[in-house]
Amino acid sequence: MEKIIVVGGGAAGMMAAMAAADRGKQVLLLEKNEKLGKKIFITGKGRCNVTNAGDMDALFASVMSNEKFLYSAFYQFDNRAVMDFFEKEGCPLKVERGDRVFPVSDHSSDVIAALQRALKKRSVEVRLNTEVLELLTEQTDSGVAQIRGVRLRNGQVLYGEAVIIATGGISYPSTGSTGDGYRFAQETGHRMVEPMPSLVPLKTKEEWGHELMGLSLKNVTVTMKSDDKELYQGFGEMLFTHFGLSGPLILSASSFYVKALRQYRDKLDKRNAKVKKNTKAALNQNAENAVGKADSGNGKTAQAAKNALQQNIKTAQAVKNESQQNGMDCHIYIDLKPALTKEQLDKRILRDFDENKNKQFKNTLNGLFPAKLIPVMITLSGIDPDKKVHEITREERQSFVDLIKALPLTVTGTGEYKEAIITKGGIQVKDINPSTMESKKVQGLYFAGEVLDVDAVTGGFNLQIAWSTGYLAGSSAGEADLSQER
Repeated sequence: MEKIIVVGGGAAGMMAAMAAADRGKQVLLLEKNEKLGKKIFITGKGRCNVTNAGDMDALFASVMSNEKFLYSAFYQFDNRAVMDFFEKEGCPLKVERGDRVFPVSDHSSDVIAALQRALKKRSVEVRLNTEVLELLTEQTDSGVAQIRGVRLRNGQVLYGEAVIIATGGISYPSTGSTGDGYRFAQETGHRMVEPMPSLVPLKTKEEWGHELMGLSLKNVTVTMKSDDKELYQGFGEMLFTHFGLSGPLILSASSFYVKALRQYRDKLDKRNAKVKKNTKAALNQNAENAVGKADSGNGKTAQAAKNALQQNIKTAQAVKNESQQNGMDCHIYIDLKPALTKEQLDKRILRDFDENKNKQFKNTLNGLFPAKLIPVMITLSGIDPDKKVHEITREERQSFVDLIKALPLTVTGTGEYKEAIITKGGIQVKDINPSTMESKKVQGLYFAGEVLDVDAVTGGFNLQIAWSTGYLAGSSAGEADLSQER
């Protein structure tokens, strides 16, 4: 019987193993951790947001990178198929706000248990604590690279007619996602898109934001802008941390921030390349003019070239310095009262002030904000905290309304990979057949899940990508004639 080797025992790997086994193939699943589904266990705050129950338009709209690449995967194994699978495997599901799908038990361990039962039912051989060191390939008689198997860390060689790489990205490295798949891809000639942390907390500049550590805001609207261009807007829950912001709203916003940051850096790289080209030209011109000076005794032209060269060098260094930093102007605005228009909020505040005419400003805000937020709002308002509310001017009150509707924070960067839910970037999808998940570089080699340059916002969409691409890779490998050179 033809053997298929699956590397990685996460969501994509387990689904790929089952799909291949369902097509009559002998399947070996290799996982370097001591147990399967280690990352699944911690997703959704330990509840596991299995998928999203929205329609297909919602699925595709959630994808941040290369949504067209996922057409075949999503349509061959969509969210309904995922839900049916878990229900049949003894893990009942429920749908919550935002069409998020969770196990009824609210325990991610039940999701993993269902997957393990399904693997056992299909006679998939699972080897834990087994790390793959490299992929084994060979050139066929026609000169095409063909997968032959894998070499383990202990030196053992395992042969297979197909290998599916589902090792994840480099987010949450404590779960085993350490970039192995990226290395395998590069070693076999695949191009990479620079990985970046995504669905990750954001760092902010303002000290007052850090002082609010632990404060959770519910039912607020967050708007993210860069150079007055809106990158993201969402309604829900967020959290202040010791270095910035987190929570569901912010994690989703981070996907848009990282995408914009990548575009910004790509622009800088192009600019830097142009400057380097101009600098090289200036160097050549300077050399030519130096010769001319020696021949004619005219030093003006040479000095002009020298000045141009120095200016180009300064510009090149400035671009380099800028590219090494965030450099991108980005702000978040929190609408603390999204249910009210500015006019309605102004009337609300007027009522509060009328009821407390002789009270100090600082003593009239308990009904508007959480206690921890009140001192910050007072400071940012510029209104004297001891001022009687009947003395507050119309301009001061309207400025306060503006602050409540758009509390500003400056984004300076993202958290680290250890804090990120997923990795943005990975293997260029141009090197992968979207109809099968097979490599265009190596026959019999397939990729699935986070290792690919595909990602989505929060809400169960990233796990859906894992299930769908894993299923497509496994079923494609299972249906292929692996015994013959293709």
